[in-house]
Amino acid sequence: MNMIRKAAAALAAALLLAGCSKGPEKTKAGLEVVQAVAEQFSRRRSAPPPPAELTRALLDKQTQAYIEVTIENRGATAYLTRALERRDSHPGQVEVWRTQDNVSVALRQGMVIATRGLGGGLLSAEVPAADGAGGPARGGARRYTVRADGNGQRVLNMACSLHDLGPEPVEIVEITHPARHLQERCEGAGGVVVNDYWVDSRAGSLQVWQSRQWAGPETGYLRIRQLRQ
Repeated sequence: MNMIRKAAAALAAALLLAGCSKGPEKTKAGLEVVQAVAEQFSRRRSAPPPPAELTRALLDKQTQAYIEVTIENRGATAYLTRALERRDSHPGQVEVWRTQDNVSVALRQGMVIATRGLGGGLLSAEVPAADGAGGPARGGARRYTVRADGNGQRVLNMACSLHDLGPEPVEIVEITHPARHLQERCEGAGGVVVNDYWVDSRAGSLQVWQSRQWAGPETGYLRIRQLRQ
């Protein structure tokens, strides 16, 4: 930074001397160049540093589990930590993941069942969890309750079919996980929705490594990756 300042000062002095020797018009032009150079260096000093690259070494230093969530229609990505694990009257474990500013996504064995803090979010979703595996258990009826008209609610009933597209390993930040690609196609009050799940293919695993899931008409699709368990 000292070298940059010295170079800028030297350039300013040279331009001012040239202006003094060649008349007032040249002096004005020289001052404009000096000002432009100063503004350029000022912008460089005030520019925020580039974000840290997401690497496996960086993730391995963390002590918490993390997922990455991207809202497709906003181009926004956030990293959420697991805040809660619980079971209820339905099959499958529920996990609630949160950001530092309290935006949350609730998953049942990897399937999105609620969002909070996203605006027009998903209040609840009734999806059948698989027995002994991640992702949906089967096709059939789905019921989504979404935020509508301020504090109102809207219920969307849909009929879904589930297809196993076969083995498809997934790479997440330098690690490749064995996985099967499940695709769920739903039609009904929400239009046509296609959800994709890359579930761990090892026997007894409940892990969904990666997914692309619909979270209501306003939020649209969420892309989710399990970065660290």
